[in-house]
Amino acid sequence: MKKVLIFSGTTEGRKLAETLAQAEIPATVCVATEYGKQVMPLLEGVCVHQGRMDLLGMQEFIKAGEFFAAVDATHPFATEVSKNIRESAGQQNIPYFRLKRETKNRMHKGEQERKKEAWFSCHEECAKALEKETGNILLTTGSKNLEVYCKNENLKNRLYARVLPSAESLEICDRAGLKGKQILAMQGPFSEELNLALIRQFDIRYLVTKESGITGGFTEKALAAEQAGIRLCVIGNPEKEEGFSFSELCVKLEEVTGIQIPVKNKMKISLVGVGMGGIQTLTKEAADVISCADYLFGAKRLLDGFCIKGEAFPYYLASDILPVLEQVSAQAAGKEISVAVLFSGDSGFYSGCENLYHRLLEWKQERKEEISIRIYPGISSVSYFAAACGMSWQDGKIVSVHGKGGRASWEAELLEAVRYHEKTFLLVSGAQDVREVGCVLREAGLLECKIILGYQLSYREETIKELTPAACEQVQGEGLYICAILHKPCEKKYLAPEKTDLDFLREEVPMTKEEVRQTVICKLHLTEGAVVYDIGSGTGSVAVEIADRSAGIKVFAIEQKAEAAELIRRNIQKFHTPNVTIISAKAPEGLRELPAPTHVFLGGTGGNLSDILDVLREKNPAVRVVMTAVSLETVSEITKIQREMQLKDAEVVQLQVSRAKTAGNYQLMRAENPVYIFSFGFA
Repeated sequence: MKKVLIFSGTTEGRKLAETLAQAEIPATVCVATEYGKQVMPLLEGVCVHQGRMDLLGMQEFIKAGEFFAAVDATHPFATEVSKNIRESAGQQNIPYFRLKRETKNRMHKGEQERKKEAWFSCHEECAKALEKETGNILLTTGSKNLEVYCKNENLKNRLYARVLPSAESLEICDRAGLKGKQILAMQGPFSEELNLALIRQFDIRYLVTKESGITGGFTEKALAAEQAGIRLCVIGNPEKEEGFSFSELCVKLEEVTGIQIPVKNKMKISLVGVGMGGIQTLTKEAADVISCADYLFGAKRLLDGFCIKGEAFPYYLASDILPVLEQVSAQAAGKEISVAVLFSGDSGFYSGCENLYHRLLEWKQERKEEISIRIYPGISSVSYFAAACGMSWQDGKIVSVHGKGGRASWEAELLEAVRYHEKTFLLVSGAQDVREVGCVLREAGLLECKIILGYQLSYREETIKELTPAACEQVQGEGLYICAILHKPCEKKYLAPEKTDLDFLREEVPMTKEEVRQTVICKLHLTEGAVVYDIGSGTGSVAVEIADRSAGIKVFAIEQKAEAAELIRRNIQKFHTPNVTIISAKAPEGLRELPAPTHVFLGGTGGNLSDILDVLREKNPAVRVVMTAVSLETVSEITKIQREMQLKDAEVVQLQVSRAKTAGNYQLMRAENPVYIFSFGFA
């Protein structure tokens, strides 16, 4: 009777044998050592052959039997063995399949952690590097390459070798000259905690490991080394050959045996909002999901708060999580898998949950498994904080500056919220953000604001106190913060432009007059999140009015004259519109490095109208343009361009404004110069 021949020695090989036994497909499993035979379970229809074989031995063994195919499930570092299996199978004309193990390091590391890693192409290179160092070494690469590290006496004396508890491994340690206390004969798997305990027990400074993937315990070793602050020395995977995942291999074996192999996995993925971080803010439903998870993902701060049944990974980005799920799925062998990803607070409130959810949906479409994805909400920081302060939050404005960088990225949004709302809830990254918020409020003259500051909510250190903007600038102590800013009475926000010409600092710089300014802004058809160029900005009156409509609008005031640029800066400061950026340059040269505009106001072109329009069309063909003209020469130029260029929705309006002037007991109308307003897009 034909069998499937498996060259094993790995977890994946044992799982394959179990799967074939369930499908009633006969198999022969070849292992090199007595220990390898011991860890193989007794399976019906599966026989185990123990003993090392060279190329000739493999050829004779395959020739003497009847096999559907040869499966190479050996360790990724056993490259010579894989070469012999492939050559022997080819000589006997049976299919050869390599069962691959994903060994890439999927840990999400910062720059400091990466600096503590050293990668080597072989053991000899690693041993040579360690000879130059001082401090104890934990060798977790087994006994096969032990002698490489024992050639140098000084290196050998600093070595602690973790090997399998087999007679063969112990004999190799003895031959290498290791003393009893240097031999750690243990059988895995090894948790992060156990690795960390060994590091501390033997005062380890260097941990040597192979790039062996999840099933090889690489993640647990890397996390322990990171937590202990020691150097991780990694022998890179030398395997270049492509292979098959577990599921792909089972499909291939179905083809050669003609027997169906039931390996369709079921995966339940839960995206869980865990509340504020303390276990007491976790919902009962979320707690049940977490306690049953085989695989748990999330920021390390969140993982540390739970008693974990399965494997835990400090990942929260889809780019890190999906490769692990791929490998877990490939090794599951028809089992039901429970996965939970943790998110702080509520899953639908300033959370990365939604992005991951949609990435998982895309991934699901590509898979054959039965995959269910569900989101479990949690208690948000705002709802917890509001309750702790005895206030409602449905009538508050919520602003997040968390992770947005410096104040320039959020200052306008914060000022708009505080000026026009009695209650603003503010999410921050830490103490530095709190200090910056205090500075912004003070500089904007919002000194009457009352700030309620929450610190380490739900934790033992939880405190809530009331501060002034000046006091916020003195906050120290890192941790988790949230603010409520109370501003009563707040200002009324005008929905249309309302500033008069007298409101602006002007001096001798030309300025677009009030009624023209209002019409121009209406004709721009501004939208939320617009990127606006005010070219030939003058005093910045148009730029400031546009910026004041919404903090989400980004305005670039382009002005080549130094005295005008200084006036724009002063007007920005006066009206607290930090979402205006001054570009001291001439158009169109000063436009080329700016982000593409959605709207443009041309208040002055310096005789470069045609060139400016060419650049605008190039940067965004869908841009909306409004420009003004007071001289007949400019009107003539615009009319000519209108004929020559492909424009759409072109409109011309002549605006004649007269203002009343008091003369004794009479109000006399005094006419301003007529202004032409052109608005259009590019066809």
